[in-house]
Parts: sequence; structure tokens; C-alpha cells
Amino acid sequence: MSAGVAGHEPGPRQRISMAPDTVERDLARLVLTVVELLRQLVERQALRRVDEGGLTEAEEERVGMTLMLLDNRISRLREHFGLAAEDLNIELGPLGPLLPR
Repeated sequence: MSAGVAGHEPGPRQRISMAPDTVERDLARLVLTVVELLRQLVERQALRRVDEGGLTEAEEERVGMTLMLLDNRISRLREHFGLAAEDLNIELGPLGPLLPR
């Protein structure tokens, strides 16, 4: 199964294949992509709140530490499944890539 859009054929690195021999890795890629998207959204929200002065110093420290730990865990899982950082950026056809480059 391919995640490509009709009329727009994604490159091999952008395609999510669900072949029986790679289903675990492909599923991990899809889940890690969603987690990475959420991590980036939370990070932007946290930065906006810090810029606006909406967090105490302790909250800033806790959010920063949590985001660093999450980034570290995502990297470790990527390594475990043999994925590169760019493998988590799914091409959405005419909409472009899921994550900013």
C-alpha cells in the first residue's frame, strides 16, 4: 500500500509501504511522524508562551526538559528502526511535506 496521491508519485523515501516484511518499521515510521509533528507543535506553543511571559521560570525549565527528553526518545526509536530524521517527513502531494524542512 502506498500513501501517494493520484497524479503525484512520491519518491521512495516519502512513500509509506506496508509490505509484510517491513510492516513493523513502516508502522513505527508513521507513528513517529505523528509524534514528531506533535512535538514540534508543542515546542512552538511553548516558545510562544515563553515569549509572551506566560510561564514561570520553573515551568519553562520543566517544559524545556520534557521537550529535550521527548526529542531524545524519538531519536532513539528512529535509530532502533533504522530511520533517518528526514524519513519522518511524509510528502502530502500538492500540500507539500508534513513537517517544515
